[in-house]
Amino acid sequence: MTDYGLLRRQLESISEGVEWDVTILSNAAALIWEALDDINWAGFYLVRGGRLELGPFQGKPACTLIEFGKGVCGTAVVEDRTQLVMDVHEFPGHIACDSASNSEIVVPIHVGGEICGVLDIDSPLKGRFTEEDKAGLEDVVSVLEGILGAK
Repeated sequence: MTDYGLLRRQLESISEGVEWDVTILSNAAALIWEALDDINWAGFYLVRGGRLELGPFQGKPACTLIEFGKGVCGTAVVEDRTQLVMDVHEFPGHIACDSASNSEIVVPIHVGGEICGVLDIDSPLKGRFTEEDKAGLEDVVSVLEGILGAK
């Protein structure tokens, strides 16, 4: 079981005094990668030019551009809500960046009231992510939003 309270505190600590978003997001991806079991990708897609563009991550190379409304990440942006997908193969329009991924969770990130990106985590296990993971990761993202928005 993931200790999301510890993950939150680690993110706050490692981001203290850091000014560059890339550094903050890189360390956040690394912390998530180390904290969660049974995942094969953890990282961020950032809003740029009216679509999502690959940001800092841990895992295999990934899709670089995702249009709003496409795949799980693009759907999270359009619907402005967390997407908890137990089986990505049943998700209409799923984008298969890694054929080994079977479940996914995507949490929108807001700064200044606008979506600036998403946290995306994939797992090779079907049904890997739970409501507890959803709540924990939404809390971690709220910390991240505060850090990014404070600069």
